[in-house]
Amino acid sequence: MADNVSAIVPREEEVDVHFEPVIKLTEQVDTKTHEEDENVLFKMRAKLFRFDGDSTEWKERGTGDVRLLSHKETKKVRLVMRRDKTLKVCANHVISGDMRLQPNVGSDRSWVWKVTADYSEQPPTAETLAIRFANPENAALFKTAFEEGQKTNLALSGKAAPEPEKEEETKEETKEEEEAEKTEENTAEKVEEKAEGEKE
Repeated sequence: MADNVSAIVPREEEVDVHFEPVIKLTEQVDTKTHEEDENVLFKMRAKLFRFDGDSTEWKERGTGDVRLLSHKETKKVRLVMRRDKTLKVCANHVISGDMRLQPNVGSDRSWVWKVTADYSEQPPTAETLAIRFANPENAALFKTAFEEGQKTNLALSGKAAPEPEKEEETKEETKEEEEAEKTEENTAEKVEEKAEGEKE
C-alpha cells in the first residue's frame, strides 16, 4: 500500500498569470457616420464602377450596400454606398432632377448615370457611375426607388418632375423621322437607277 501511495505523482498547481495592460483605454469615442439624422428608404447589395476618362475604361469602385437616405428634417434624398468590411464611402451624392438612369449596354441588371458632384472623395468630382445588381428584378427596384427620390427632391425644390413618356414620344418621333429619311433615300436611288437604265 505504501508503495502505491508513493508512486502517485502530485499534480502540478495551475498557474494563474495576469498581465496589466500597458495603456488603459478609459474613453469611449463615438464614431459618427453623419447618417444619424436620416431614414433608409432603400438598401440593396450591388457593385459600383466609375468611368475613367484618362484610360477610357470602367474601374471598380467598390462592392457593398447601396442606400437611398432621406433626411428627417429637410426630406432631401441622397445616395450613399459604402464598401464591405472597410465601410469606406464610394458614392455620396444628392439625387438631382437632371440625372438619367440609362441601361448599361448589353445588361438588364446594370444602370449608368452622371453625377455633377460626388462627395465620396475630397474635393467633390463629376463622375459617370455604373451600378450592377445580382438580377434584373433588383435593378428594377433600384430604378423605381431612384426615380421616387428624384421626384421628392424636385418637389422640395419647387420644380416639376420630368415626364418619361415625353422622352419615349421623342424617341418614337426620331425613329419615324429616320424611317421616313430611309424611305426617301431608297426612292431616290430607285429613280436614279431607273433613269440610268432608260439612258442605256
